[in-house]
Amino acid sequence: MHPNEATIQRLYTAFAALDARAMSACYASSACFDDPGFRLNGRRQISGMWHMLCDAARDNAREDWQLTFSQVQANALSGQAQWEAKYRFSRTRRLVHNRVTSRFSFSQQGLIESQVDDFDLWRWSRQAIGLGGYVLGWTPFFRTQMRRQTHEALGRYMAKHDAPDPDEFEPTWKMDL
Repeated sequence: MHPNEATIQRLYTAFAALDARAMSACYASSACFDDPGFRLNGRRQISGMWHMLCDAARDNAREDWQLTFSQVQANALSGQAQWEAKYRFSRTRRLVHNRVTSRFSFSQQGLIESQVDDFDLWRWSRQAIGLGGYVLGWTPFFRTQMRRQTHEALGRYMAKHDAPDPDEFEPTWKMDL
């Protein structure tokens, strides 16, 4: 197994356990993250997002939380994985089953430099929101509003919880080159 494949495995194993701190240790300090809900720059923002999402999963029916991952592949430069999350959406308390494809690039130290997650936003919005998601979930307006709301929520979360600064810890498994 390539060391970058092991990094992806660590990321999703930690996510399944709702361990945001371990997830954060998988990212380079200058990492970027992009998906339909978030566009983030830097490990601090990415760490804040994972802390917020893990806390939400724990607080909103932990018994409904389930994450599986498969098709993990990586080489020295890039990687990919498929993952599925089942959880209760905090705002509506509706059950969601999200299927995601992740693409990664890596630093020379084996840390994630970029992650792009892709999923069917319309499918997600129908499950999470219901009729409103069915009617508007496919539109650029919905995506724009969703990103605005998620970034505002992340800002409030980070201000309130003072999420741990991921630069204060270094992963002990760093790859020696």
